[in-house]
Amino acid sequence: PLRPGAASSNEAKNCCLFITMSAAEVEQTNGNYIDDHIRTLKLQSHVGFDSLPEQLVSKSVQQGFHFNILCIGETGIGKSTLMESLFNRSFETTQSPHNLANVVLKPKTFELQESNVRLKLTIVDTVGYGDQINKEDSFKAIVDYINAQFENYLQEELKIKRCLSLYHDTRIHACLYFICPTGHGLKSIDLVCMKKLDSKVNIIPIIAKADTISKTELQRFKIKIMSELVSNGVQIYQFPTDDEASAELNQSMNAHVPLAVVGSTDFVRVGNKMVRARQYPWGTVQVENENHCDFVKLREMLLRTNMEDL
Repeated sequence: PLRPGAASSNEAKNCCLFITMSAAEVEQTNGNYIDDHIRTLKLQSHVGFDSLPEQLVSKSVQQGFHFNILCIGETGIGKSTLMESLFNRSFETTQSPHNLANVVLKPKTFELQESNVRLKLTIVDTVGYGDQINKEDSFKAIVDYINAQFENYLQEELKIKRCLSLYHDTRIHACLYFICPTGHGLKSIDLVCMKKLDSKVNIIPIIAKADTISKTELQRFKIKIMSELVSNGVQIYQFPTDDEASAELNQSMNAHVPLAVVGSTDFVRVGNKMVRARQYPWGTVQVENENHCDFVKLREMLLRTNMEDL
């Protein structure tokens, strides 16, 4: 029945975008008819909810994105250099001392933009990691920092009036663990630290300064590292293979872990172009040459393919 003052029945039918089908026109799978008092509505015109993906993309681009990387490794192993190589820009960094009594975590946030996409990048450095004589407690400061970021986010979620879209989420998305290229396997500090962190962050082990050992030694070193990680029950991040669009690529890249990388802040002329490289008396190591190192694989997997998953 219409409310007092409402349009007539015929006018209401003309204004409606839907038509009512009779019960006899709609059969259920078991052969029974739908009850007479249940209306089945059929759309007669375009509604517009197919624009939801575009709305989501537009909103995400407008808000910008956050990406937080934790870099764990000894002083001078090349953490800052690799970050500058990955994002192809210079970050203001200061020389870290080697005589700190404790490990200090220093987060630095940078505003980056590529095309119309804005990225708030936070790089967390572990200053003094591995420099102490007693290295047993080196992981504690890192664990405390990670837990603190979880707690901060939880407190924001529990607020009655919260705005997570404007909140700077500082939880760690990826942990790059820099392994010294000794060729003799992992150190005890590496195994202990990764074991403490593997349930809290996505650990991606990488062999730093891979140009300091030969290719044959490097392959043996990779096998030994993976063997030690498995035997000690350390869970590292596996690039996801459940998405058909990237499953084949990620599966092949998982076979290259740990990735052996080289970073550089210098550009060298090779042929008719300038490339990021390291110059030695015996030759040139090109950072973005896949025959020289796994840097391109790391950038592809970390930034171009799996950043959203992380």
